[in-house]
Amino acid sequence: MMDRPLLVKQIAERAETVFGHREVVARTQEGVEHSTYARIVERARRLASSLGELGVGPGDRVASFAWNSLRHLELYLAVPSIGAVLHTLNIRLFEEDLRYIVEHAEDRVIFLDGSLASAMPRFDDTDHEVLMPDGPGERRGALEYEELVAGGDPNFEFPELHENTAAAMCYTSGTTGRPKGVLYSHRSIVLHTLGAALPDSMGMREADSVMPVVPMFHAMAWGIPYVATMLGARQVLPGPDLTPQGLAELIAAEGVTWSAGVPTIWNGFLELDPPPDLSRVRELKAGGSAVPEPLIRAFEERFGVPLVQGWGMTETSPLAAVSRLPAGVDLSDDEANALRASQGRILPLVEFRIDSDSGGELQVRGPWIARAYYREPGGDEKFTDDGWLRTGDVAELESDAFIRLVDRTKDLVKSGGEWISSVQLENEIMAHPDVVEASVIAVPDERWGERPCACVVRRAGGNVDADALREHLADRVAKWWIPERFEFMDEVPKTSVGKFDKKLLRARLARSDAEVGTRNP
Repeated sequence: MMDRPLLVKQIAERAETVFGHREVVARTQEGVEHSTYARIVERARRLASSLGELGVGPGDRVASFAWNSLRHLELYLAVPSIGAVLHTLNIRLFEEDLRYIVEHAEDRVIFLDGSLASAMPRFDDTDHEVLMPDGPGERRGALEYEELVAGGDPNFEFPELHENTAAAMCYTSGTTGRPKGVLYSHRSIVLHTLGAALPDSMGMREADSVMPVVPMFHAMAWGIPYVATMLGARQVLPGPDLTPQGLAELIAAEGVTWSAGVPTIWNGFLELDPPPDLSRVRELKAGGSAVPEPLIRAFEERFGVPLVQGWGMTETSPLAAVSRLPAGVDLSDDEANALRASQGRILPLVEFRIDSDSGGELQVRGPWIARAYYREPGGDEKFTDDGWLRTGDVAELESDAFIRLVDRTKDLVKSGGEWISSVQLENEIMAHPDVVEASVIAVPDERWGERPCACVVRRAGGNVDADALREHLADRVAKWWIPERFEFMDEVPKTSVGKFDKKLLRARLARSDAEVGTRNP
């Protein structure tokens, strides 16, 4: 067999050659932009040649500070294809974390959207800033993106590279300390793209109109831009308006058939009045945090749309498992929904084990799983001596090798020497019809060591109180799991990637003088 490297440029060149006519659409602050794969790859070639003229070479880090857009997609293809490393910066991070990440990665060039020009701080050690015109915005001293494209060579040939050359990098969200960098190679990206493109994986196809709600600055948008480009699917990039109303309007206007985002996004769809038009949507994907079973049921019952859970992390590129029902097995509705709410079965080429010596921790390895952090000598504790990634998730195995995450090791509540799963308790609380969100954290207790505290957001118009929630939980969980303390709030704080920010919740409650019990606003 021929020994050919697996490279990102092959994804671009396939789209250019096979699907050149297929449309890519992006919404900006100034309207909707239209392009095609042929045009996008030509512009990526121009941009790649201009980057070379700026002195960007193999191994150099080129950062992006941008929404999901046509130009961001061009960066996804151009930067890795010249041997440089695309570093997607999370626009929602605090300035301190951003400064640390840019300095740690040693970014040489930063591309930023005009609409974000005032949000991004100045960095002393970068060579260039490049302004992308997605809307009003100025940046003193920045180069103009469209001038770089116009001045580039449309016939620029992407070079041959070693497949283990670094292609992209992302940093973890830093919920337990400083963010850590993860480098993705050309080989890992291509293999992840192939794995994610399988019918029982993400399940996209050429005929789809694909809308990645998950940001392109978070874990490479779960690899969706590469998968959709390889398959020739029509892409609809939502830009800065990520409100449920704005997304619902875009889905209806552009005939979106497949989309992916965090559970909080889809939860917001249930609050829309009138209900959104999802008549052309055949499947939605959810991940980033546990997908509650009531949310899966609600989308099936209200819209007839399956909400499919995927699991992964920055270190797994990120997709590692998908929850689809097994073939040839008779399941009741309750059994089927319970399986859908699990993290699912591992993708081909990825291996997993549940390590009893680590308290039931899920560990994984495979060709798109990180083996180390970038310039992080102290990160070895996340990897075992025999080559497995320690996910930090406590897991159980169910029928037909379905993985169910019980909790994060750091989020378990140890009460009287016994463990309480915060995730399971959250899901049971969110099963109450008057609850929109619930996050459970451990709080100190003189008698039991720790007890669960439930932070709850009521549904609009709902008046559920602590006693009602205790009654609701009485036949769903063990009696000793039921919290004494409930905190009702307008919103559960989220991390920069949309997960419940339990670190912030713990800090808030630690500062609070509230007595254990119910607090009603």
